[in-house]
Amino acid sequence: MWDLTVTLQDRPGTVADMGEALGAAGINIRGGCGIPCEGVGIIHLLVDDPEAAKSALAGVGIEAGSERQVIVFKPEDRPGELGEKARALGDAGVNLDVFYATHGGEVVLCTDDVEKGKAALG
Repeated sequence: MWDLTVTLQDRPGTVADMGEALGAAGINIRGGCGIPCEGVGIIHLLVDDPEAAKSALAGVGIEAGSERQVIVFKPEDRPGELGEKARALGDAGVNLDVFYATHGGEVVLCTDDVEKGKAALG
């Protein structure tokens, strides 16, 4: 799985443009998050094929930024689960800089070292 970062103008219709372009290209958005920041929207999308997603977005004038492999896991639904996972990463020296949920209830962890992170989580 891949996290793709997209920057959109913070105005009505830009998320629709993005979603329509990806849908028309057959790209499934498996999860994501977005926040406004100083006039733009910073979007993180979970996709299977970041190159195809970038191409679809470029076709409608949206430039995608970085892509990276991520850790995706199904958490237990209980208090403290995120803290335990984050502590395991921190204790292993792995930085967690973005996390979000998928549509299926999984958690996506964007880290600076995927392999070391996977090992730390067992």
